[in-house]
Parts: sequence; structure tokens; C-alpha cells
Amino acid sequence: MLYIIRHGKTEMNAKMLMQGRSDHPLNEAGIAQAEEAAERFAEMGVKIDKVYTSPLKRALQTAEKIAPDAELVVDRRLIEMDYGPYEGMDLRNPAPEVISFFMDFVNVPAPEGMEPLPKIVERLGDFLRDIVNEAEGKNILISTHAIAMKGALEYLTPQSKGSYWAKNIGNCDIYASEVKNGTYSVPVCIEDGKDRWEGAQ
Repeated sequence: MLYIIRHGKTEMNAKMLMQGRSDHPLNEAGIAQAEEAAERFAEMGVKIDKVYTSPLKRALQTAEKIAPDAELVVDRRLIEMDYGPYEGMDLRNPAPEVISFFMDFVNVPAPEGMEPLPKIVERLGDFLRDIVNEAEGKNILISTHAIAMKGALEYLTPQSKGSYWAKNIGNCDIYASEVKNGTYSVPVCIEDGKDRWEGAQ
């Protein structure tokens, strides 16, 4: 089974600032979120065999809280979207071109200097193809970021046609995908409680 988690909260998240590739640790709330996610895995009897994580502190810390004894591999393909000149922008007062982008991710390209969304799908898809055989018969956790995670979900759900870009993915939200015969199943959101977890086992 493949599990994908967004990191816990940071102060940049709390302040509603575009965090991107700036390297901030989890805040107190984020540590609690990661610990709660670890408890959820334990409650369901899911033992993580291996973790792949973004190199940024917040993803590393989340991974370590959830699976401290698992093999941990850092992979730069799991890093967050490069926001370029918009890094640190206040999301309560975004630039006009960012507003246009946010209103129609499918048809409006990312503003100049930002990483294009197709590139995110491409690098996450490249990563997922590399680990597909390993994820069959094992529990693999990916610790990453909101936009990178959406790129992975877009790759795993071609019929979404870009719908994940506008979907809210909260801190420590988790998706699961079963792997059989070298193929990933459509991911299922499992962060909302035990019933949905059981459906994703």
C-alpha cells in the first residue's frame, strides 16, 4: 500500500504565507498533527516499511514522527512547488496574476517564475514509476507538500483532469493507493476517521 501525507503545520502555514521551498520546521500544532497521524496508523495496525520524503525539514519531521524505525530516503522530486518570486507572499492579499491562476488552475498557466503544474505532475509521476514495484506488498509512506501531493494525485488519477489542483489538502491529510500487478489504484482520502481508513486497507 502506498500512503501519501502532507506535512504538519508550520508558522508559515499559520500566517498564511506561501511557503514553497523555504525550509521551516513544524510548529507545536504541526508536531501534534504528525503525532496524531502516527496514532492513526498504529490504530489501524499499519506498520510503515519504508519512507520517502522531501528534503525540507517539515516533511522530514513529519516522516520521523510517523515512522521513526522505518528506512528513510530523501528524494528531491518530492519537494514543494517552486514559487519563485512569489515565495513568502501573503495569501490573504495575493498578486493579481496569482489570483487568476488560483481561480482556474487548469486553463491559466502559473505566473512567470513559478514552476508549471505539468512539471510537478511529471516529476512526481517519474518518482511514482520508480517505486511502483517496491510499493507492491509493502507499506510505503511518502511525506511531501500540498502542491507536490496534488501533482502525485493528478498522476495517479488521470481522469481527474486537473480537479485536484483546486482541492484543499490540509496539514497531515493522507491518501492511500493499493498497488497490484505494477499498477496503482485510484487514491482514497483516509484522513477523516476509522471508517474511511478501513475502506482503504
